[in-house]
Amino acid sequence: MAVKTNGFVEGIWPEGLRKLLMSLASSWGEVFDVEGLKVVHLSGAMTNVVYTLSWPIKKVDGDDCGGGVRTVLVRVYGDGLDLFFNREEEIRTFECLSEHGYGPKLLGHFKVGRVEEFIYARTLSSADLRDPETAALIAAKMRDFHELEMPPPKEPLLWNRLRNWLSEAKDLCSPGDANEYKLHILEQEITLLEEAISMDHQEIGFCHNDMQYGNIMIDDNNSTITIIDYEYASYNPIAYDIANHFCEMAANYHTDTPHILDYTKYPGEEERKRFIRKYLSSSASETSVDQLADDVERYTLANHLFWGLWGLISAYVSHIEFDYKEYARQRFEQYWLRKLAILNGGVEAAMNPASDV
Repeated sequence: MAVKTNGFVEGIWPEGLRKLLMSLASSWGEVFDVEGLKVVHLSGAMTNVVYTLSWPIKKVDGDDCGGGVRTVLVRVYGDGLDLFFNREEEIRTFECLSEHGYGPKLLGHFKVGRVEEFIYARTLSSADLRDPETAALIAAKMRDFHELEMPPPKEPLLWNRLRNWLSEAKDLCSPGDANEYKLHILEQEITLLEEAISMDHQEIGFCHNDMQYGNIMIDDNNSTITIIDYEYASYNPIAYDIANHFCEMAANYHTDTPHILDYTKYPGEEERKRFIRKYLSSSASETSVDQLADDVERYTLANHLFWGLWGLISAYVSHIEFDYKEYARQRFEQYWLRKLAILNGGVEAAMNPASDV
């Protein structure tokens, strides 16, 4: 089994995985067929390394079940993830969402990863996000997700997470990188941005916080959307989660240059409002649509800082093949380019002191 993180190399099993698979097969009244095992690496993941494992179903009594195949998903945790989120909390979130009927079931843990139920659905492509019918399904599913009752804390995590990640980035980065990415002024930017865009009218919900196309699946037979991968999920302003989804339309992680973002693909006003109308339901007033659309645009700034810091930290701790620094550079660049255009005049002056440029 090929694993390219946590020190594993081609042909070596992560500790405990083989034993776990044998135990699972036994619980299903089956025999784990190592000789017939097929391993497929799923590309596009930038936090973990993900595989599907398939093997012929063989019952303990020798029945081959008519040539049936058992498939599970194996997630090997990436390096340095404890800097981004608490793994125990993420697993509790995973289990709670499973109880709510969201995503795959957790089948078991091994030392550096876990085994999940395999969902027989298609992972979306970057192009799928632009399809109006698919976008409408995503909008409705996001609304359902945001309304979930999840364990506390139910306060927005965004701003504390940004400050924590900034502290980690300062500890990890070389002086040259710290200067290039302007880490010395980001604490001020985070504070001023929080004051500028956090408002009492904004709805707080349970947010996924990483609604890129690779974390959305669709069953083409019944048009059912499934949201997966909850590592970054927390309570946050719903406008932030929608902003993240819109920003992800600039990405295609299945190219020869997956780190390159194309912001000419960022959705225009008409497309954004069409999505928001579907999210709010057809009975929503245009005033409500306009207000949420405005809030979403403002939260794109926080989203650029969020993933910019994530990329910079990942460049120092991850062994996944991805140009994290260039990705971070593009996200920070978008923050500085769009800040003045998004924020209104009075806030612009406060957010752009001469020393920041």
